[in-house]
Parts: sequence; structure tokens; C-alpha cells
Amino acid sequence: MKKVFSRILQKLNVNGRDLPVFLLSLLLAFSVWFLYNLSLNYIDYLQVPIVAQCNIEGHSFESASSSDAIARCRTSGYNIIRIKSIGEKMPVRVPFKQMHSAGGEMFYVTAGDLQEYTHLIFGDNVSLEFFLTDTLYFRFPYETYKRVPVRPVYDLGFKSQYTIVGEMEVAPDSVFIYGEPYRLDKIDYIYTNPVKISDIHSEIHGITKLEPIKGIRFSDASVHYSADVVRYVEIQKTVSVTGANLPEDKYMVVYPSVATVKFRCEFPYNADVAADVNFHIDYADFLNSRSGKCIVRTNDLPPGVIGYSIEPEIFDCVVNDR
Repeated sequence: MKKVFSRILQKLNVNGRDLPVFLLSLLLAFSVWFLYNLSLNYIDYLQVPIVAQCNIEGHSFESASSSDAIARCRTSGYNIIRIKSIGEKMPVRVPFKQMHSAGGEMFYVTAGDLQEYTHLIFGDNVSLEFFLTDTLYFRFPYETYKRVPVRPVYDLGFKSQYTIVGEMEVAPDSVFIYGEPYRLDKIDYIYTNPVKISDIHSEIHGITKLEPIKGIRFSDASVHYSADVVRYVEIQKTVSVTGANLPEDKYMVVYPSVATVKFRCEFPYNADVAADVNFHIDYADFLNSRSGKCIVRTNDLPPGVIGYSIEPEIFDCVVNDR
């Protein structure tokens, strides 16, 4: 063999010093030839395993089984190598709009259904001639579900004398969650991803995703959030604090008997903010306290009053017989 190779080099007039250049040129020529042939179009039979995805009520979103789609296609040699090598390692996940029921957990799609998903199954630049597989079957396990409320998570920063009215609202305010029963039993609500906004001085709204939970699927991946924002002024008042809801044979002594309240009111606000507000210690709270120290309560705040802070926050209470 060595003699034959030497004769070939002699006939090509290649000496020992030119041998590396010759081999490099040969390798380069082969590479160009190989790449050129890969760029040409060929007809071949391609086989790709598929895992189906579909929103089927009462069933999992993704099939527990895969099924092979086999088709006669025209595409480049490069695509043929890519599809055959990747297809053997991992299935392609195809989101079908709908599936046909075969009874129980079994569902199927026909070759006609697969036509519009050709680019997802085999990739772009692949021309389909026909499918060899007439029907693909998939198993979608039964899945329990329930509806739970959505709790928004937010961190809001406001311009001076601006604040939120009430709480942030989300729509939808509840979603269906799907999963195995033992997982669902532990979930009573779900959270949104944190909404963080600063320098707020007007109404806020937007869309945020739901915080994912392992093994759980949501009917909605995101929710719309909104909150009213108003400008406010602070009005300080001194108010009396009394006992409330006591039996007729009891009376309560509260110390201190007055408190300083800072009301946050929507701007402008012209009414007497403290006229219709009663601050009191509820008798039931006194009975539940161990030391007679209680927190003040109030009735509904008048329209236009957003909230308040009170000083002191804790009051000493004594209940005596009349």
C-alpha cells in the first residue's frame, strides 16, 4: 500500500515538502464537495416521535405517550441528517388545537390534521409529499382540577401624597388549576409574580404572570392587574375612645380616653372628617385579651377617607360593674 501511495505522489509530482499542502488541499476539496452535496435537495422518509399537547377538560395538558409521525419529504441533505439524528434522541412537542376522542384516556389525530403542523414536526424548509402514518394515538391521563383565587404580590412606591385606594385587583381573580389530587389538596390560592413599580402618581395597570408551581397547570398563565391611585391630604384630629358592645350591667374605662388620629383624605376634602367616625374598644376584644390591653376599632370610614393612623395604638381597659 505504501508503494502504491508513493507511485501516486510521483505521478502527481508531489515531493515530501509538498505533502502537507497536498493533504490539506485534498481535505479542503472533500469538505467543499461534502457541503455542496448536503445543500442539495433529496427525497427521503423521515420519522419523528411526537408528544402531543392540547387543552382537554379533565385531562393532562401533555400526553403521557409519544407516537411516531412518518412522512415522505423533500429537503436538503443537511435537514435530513439533522432530523434523523435529533429525532432519535428527543420527541417534538406539538400543541394541537383539538384532538379526537378514542374513549377514556386515548385521543388521536389523523394525517389530515397533521398537515398544518408539518413545520413544527419536521422544521422549516421541508416540503411534505405525504404521511405514511394515517393516525397517531396519544394517551392523556385523567387529571383533577379546582378553582382557586389569585393573590397579587406587589411592591409599590408613590410620589409624595399619593397612595393606592383599596387593594390591587386582578382579572381573572381566580383560575382553574390542574394536577394530581394530592398536590391540589395543598393549594388554596396562587400568587402572581411580584409587581414592582415606583414613582406612582396615577392609575396603574398591566399584565403579570402567575407564579409557577411544580406539577400544577393553570387555566390562565397570566392576569391583568389594576389599582386606583389618588392624591391625598392628611387631617389630624383628637378623638374620644370609648367602650362598645358591653352588657347593660358593665361599663368600661379606657386609658387614655382620647387619641390623635391622622386621616388620609382624597384631595380636596372639605367635610368634618371626624364627625361620623366612632373609635371604640370592643368588649369581645377585652374578654379575649390577657392583660386588658386592646386595639381600637372604628366603624366604616366616610366617603373620601382612604385610611388613618392612630396614636397610641394600644389602650389599657378596665371593666367594672355598674
